[in-house]
Amino acid sequence: MRAAVVTGFDKPLEIQELPVPEPEPHQVLVRIEASGLCHTDIHAAHGDWPVKPSPPFTPGHEGVGIIEKIGSAVTGRKVGERVAIPWLGYACGTCEYCVSGRETLCEAQQNTGYALDGGHAEYAVAHAGYVVPVPDGVSPVEAAPLTCAGVTTYKAVKVSGLRPSERAAIFGIGGLGHLAQQYAQIFGAQTVAVDVTEEKLQLARELGATHTINAATSDPVEEIKALGGVDVAIVLAASPRVLEQAHASLRRGGRLVLVSLPKDNAMSLPIFQTVLGGITVIGSIVGTRADLAEVFTLHAQGRTKVIYETRKLEDINQSFAEVLAGTVPARLVFQM
Repeated sequence: MRAAVVTGFDKPLEIQELPVPEPEPHQVLVRIEASGLCHTDIHAAHGDWPVKPSPPFTPGHEGVGIIEKIGSAVTGRKVGERVAIPWLGYACGTCEYCVSGRETLCEAQQNTGYALDGGHAEYAVAHAGYVVPVPDGVSPVEAAPLTCAGVTTYKAVKVSGLRPSERAAIFGIGGLGHLAQQYAQIFGAQTVAVDVTEEKLQLARELGATHTINAATSDPVEEIKALGGVDVAIVLAASPRVLEQAHASLRRGGRLVLVSLPKDNAMSLPIFQTVLGGITVIGSIVGTRADLAEVFTLHAQGRTKVIYETRKLEDINQSFAEVLAGTVPARLVFQM
């Protein structure tokens, strides 16, 4: 099989011919049809984060495909079934986080495309209990971005406690932001889309944004305050300045939801304004298997739209460059 392999953090990925892996007793072998490109793949390939993966490895945690083989101990999955292989590749299932529905906080978890070889390949093995069925009628190229970008932003909207008639600002309209906006609207909120490129703001308008703000030409804090502030601000841009602008845009009692991971790992938090304004700061990581099933259901019902472009696996290094340059309208998906 062909696979995109990270051989070193300072090297471009290599397309290698590797043996098709055999599933272990609790695993399934999936023939990948589509695999979405997430910015986390780039962080993994470059070794950007404190806990680094170990080369050689194959990134990719938005893999969607057909089960071709099941391990000897697998129950509940079958050959021919289309499934998604998400970031949460395995969790212990017994810790306090797993048993209370917070499996993405499990300290024993293993992550796809990081600790486990991922979906940027023609085949991948995955723990049978952690793949998620893709409903009939949802295409692989649309299911792939939903497997991370979708479930991550859906979870962020859920944990914000967003209520109908409230106002939510989405800072960063792109692969994640265009989905976050749609989920906020499904929850009944007015949405304010904030970005620095007019093309992405036009996309936000096409998807139903109540207001759009170009942060390259105006002060988003002043613009949002002129609207009366927002109840929820979801930050998907990896910039401390944007995080601070999002905080300043909140109404009293507002909730700041942190999703992006700035390289500097810090932001300035004004304590007086946070305390006196009753502001809540929430960290939101990727959603659970149950969250992903809900995301797929919403999409199967026609309630969300995925904006994507397809690429060939051989173009992975150029695709990385496109994402880093910010020239991608929303999401890139490799078709196998």
